[in-house]
Amino acid sequence: MGAPGTTKFQIDLRRHLRERKVERRLREVICEIAEASKYIINSIRTGDLGVAGTSNLYGEEQLALDVLSDRILQKRLKNSGVVSNVVSEENNEIINFECTNKVCYSVAYDPLDGSSLVDVNLAVGTILSIYQGDDILQPGRNQAAAMYILYGPRTTLVYSTGDGVHEFAMNQLMEYTLVKENVTIDKVGGIYSPGGQRNLYTSGTEAFVRSLEEKGHKLRYSGGFVPDINQILMKGRGIFMYPHLQGRPDGKLRLLYELNPMAFLIEQAGGAASTGRGPILDIDPEGIDDCSPVFIGCREDVALAESFIAQE
Repeated sequence: MGAPGTTKFQIDLRRHLRERKVERRLREVICEIAEASKYIINSIRTGDLGVAGTSNLYGEEQLALDVLSDRILQKRLKNSGVVSNVVSEENNEIINFECTNKVCYSVAYDPLDGSSLVDVNLAVGTILSIYQGDDILQPGRNQAAAMYILYGPRTTLVYSTGDGVHEFAMNQLMEYTLVKENVTIDKVGGIYSPGGQRNLYTSGTEAFVRSLEEKGHKLRYSGGFVPDINQILMKGRGIFMYPHLQGRPDGKLRLLYELNPMAFLIEQAGGAASTGRGPILDIDPEGIDDCSPVFIGCREDVALAESFIAQE
């Protein structure tokens, strides 16, 4: 029997951040996000699934839950006093806050990724990217932290501050307690999650997918970015892709809100994240609405994708 207070289920998120010596104000940002997620999960369980009557900057119809989740996060981050600005997939501009501390942070987030899956009761999530300072248009490699919250059969929180990837689960008291430290993934996987219409794949992507199928990779695709990335991390194997398509060379997924945070987490777990021609985390964003193709997961699978795409 372990010493009192040392079993993993007794280590909550705040304690874990403190023991990992995460900078104090960054701890506050992460904990504010964790608190906000409690209100978001309650909204998912009880809220309006209808249309909000508005669209985001990509012209996509916003659901009431998207708008509500965005407001919850924005309010918590604004009131934290340690966040100088935020940008959300649901808004068309960077929103500035008054930061009362010498060390401030900027946050880019997708408040409810996969929200169209809520009405059919599939898993959805919140994705966040955190930078120190006021500049949010930086390469993803500069992130101070990245995290996501998955609202599924369990509510889990996964974060990294550049010191490994760590998973927490919400308990009955709505507290996040440690499940697994230093999550890692294998060099090669046995599952693949392919986004986008296959009849629009370019020759390199189509050849890559055929090679995976010939090797026996199983198709596992939920339609949600957060659950699919969570599957790769927690199973320790696999690759997710939303490639460049014929007529859509930049793919669909957003660099700031989706790709940078997930690429940071996957690399911290020993995997790789690529556009098909180079690392996601090295892209210097030009605007808040930048998109990019993505191949993300086990390192050898990603390298294989790059080799096929180089032959296009």
